[in-house]
Amino acid sequence: MSAWNYFVQEDTVPLYAYSDMDLVLNVADQYVLTPYVYPSSWPEEGALRQIITLLVVTNLGAAVLYLGLGWLSYQFIFDHNLMKHPQFLKNQVRREIKYAMTSLPIISIPTVALFFFEVRGYSKLYDNVEESTMGWPFLLFSMISFLLFTDGCIYWIHRFLHHKRIYKHFHKPHHVWKIPTPFASHAFHPLDGFLQGLPYHIYPFLFPLHKVLYLALYIFVNIWTVSIHDGDYRVPGPLQEVVNGAAHHTDHHLFFDVNYGQYFTLWDRIGGSYRNPSVLEGNGPLDCIRRLMAEGKISSSEDNADTNGYANSGTKSKEQ
Repeated sequence: MSAWNYFVQEDTVPLYAYSDMDLVLNVADQYVLTPYVYPSSWPEEGALRQIITLLVVTNLGAAVLYLGLGWLSYQFIFDHNLMKHPQFLKNQVRREIKYAMTSLPIISIPTVALFFFEVRGYSKLYDNVEESTMGWPFLLFSMISFLLFTDGCIYWIHRFLHHKRIYKHFHKPHHVWKIPTPFASHAFHPLDGFLQGLPYHIYPFLFPLHKVLYLALYIFVNIWTVSIHDGDYRVPGPLQEVVNGAAHHTDHHLFFDVNYGQYFTLWDRIGGSYRNPSVLEGNGPLDCIRRLMAEGKISSSEDNADTNGYANSGTKSKEQ
């Protein structure tokens, strides 16, 4: 069999433990791709067709999630007064979106490779609750273990990216945004973005996970990534010591080597990098803005850092 025939014809792999992306592929095939896009000589199970489709679907999905969630958060949650902060950059929102939309297609290439292996049955994803020895309770256990596993992995990956020999090459572009908006959530260097997303894809190769739950968790982590950049610093009192929210992550952007965690503060406490959010101590970004307004150094009008002359005049951050 020629290499071309291998890609366009159905493989002889007997059983697929289909992934969450197979759900998306099935819908795309049924309603769009089979009748309107691909020739009949390209079967739905063909490897080349699946790779091409995964590339298209992954890029479209990433763009829709990023722009959709970012826009909703920016319009309805993000406090636009933060744009008056002295470290909010000129044209920052536009620059965040441009950087993210440039990086996401590159990140999608190795991501699609992992999705492809999932679709071809190399992961531990399963279809039916009955396939799990613990049934429905295992779904709850899987959700908790997924969050704990990925949180721990991302902490150490994130901290590794702050190493002085690594930081300037890959992670520094994300720290340009000292006062991030929701659109900064995916504005990473491509390698940085892929590495920090890698634990989400590794988990189902190591542990059993229901494919629908995996899809739901994948959407959740995108929502969470936007939320820790949304400038909404409110956290319910009992959770302030446990949950790594926007208040914690904003301090990471401002003070560089603290609060590396993704969801929880556990690993920051273990690793000695936890910092109590400055916003909870009356010294957060909005407090800074109020003091500068009281001193007459910035206007109390609706003008933001994209238009006023005070942008970029703040004190240098630690890594600068």
